[in-house]
Amino acid sequence: MPASPRLLVLDTATETVHLALATPDGVRARAVDGGVRSSSTLLPTLQALVAEAGLAWADIDAVGFGQGPGAFTGLRTACAVAQGLALGLGKPVLALDTLMAVAESACRARPDIAQALQAPPATEPLWVLQDARMSEVYAAAYRRDTAQGWTQVSAPVLWPLDYLQAQVREGRVRFAAGSALAAYPAAVEGLAGPADPRAQPDGEALAALALAAWGRGEQLDPALALPLYVRDKVAQTTQERRDAAQAVATGSLAT
Repeated sequence: MPASPRLLVLDTATETVHLALATPDGVRARAVDGGVRSSSTLLPTLQALVAEAGLAWADIDAVGFGQGPGAFTGLRTACAVAQGLALGLGKPVLALDTLMAVAESACRARPDIAQALQAPPATEPLWVLQDARMSEVYAAAYRRDTAQGWTQVSAPVLWPLDYLQAQVREGRVRFAAGSALAAYPAAVEGLAGPADPRAQPDGEALAALALAAWGRGEQLDPALALPLYVRDKVAQTTQERRDAAQAVATGSLAT
């Protein structure tokens, strides 16, 4: 197993497709439009990254993908592309936490967030809050150690806005990053610490997580790679939506 691997990574969990190639010479990253156009740009952009690095497909040591949570179709796309490439190349897959990539992006862009994670007694996690649509957010919390890297403190879950607002109001969520901060500003009003609404699972962040996963020996057989869904169902009936709204209003929604 090479100590300095060549890793191709992608994430299609959001409206932007993030791609990167990590090599011993550094990281090449790209961001392209997602949605219906992503199928026509994803593979050509990956091919361009490999070619620009002066490499061939056979030189790639593993293919990493953002497993979510995120858009249902996007997660399936990333997983399928990663599996297809890895199977064709006879190489392993690296399954990456999309929300952890957002946390990595925030720390890279915002020194105040990086410092807050290291401030004594270093017990406050960084919450990642991504817009999940339908007045909900994907939420997860992480701590970062300079030597050990990221640790997941709270696994990704789906929160209604009322619950998020209560967590902020009661001081359980103190500083955060992610698209939900811009999508639902009223729900996070009063955050006690720094916040980054622009953080994304970008190529540089994905590459950093992939390199860390490779170093820990977290290579997967492509057949075992799976997206991470936190919604049990893609769609709800009208009655189910009414029941959920009533549960939130009465405070009986399970957390």
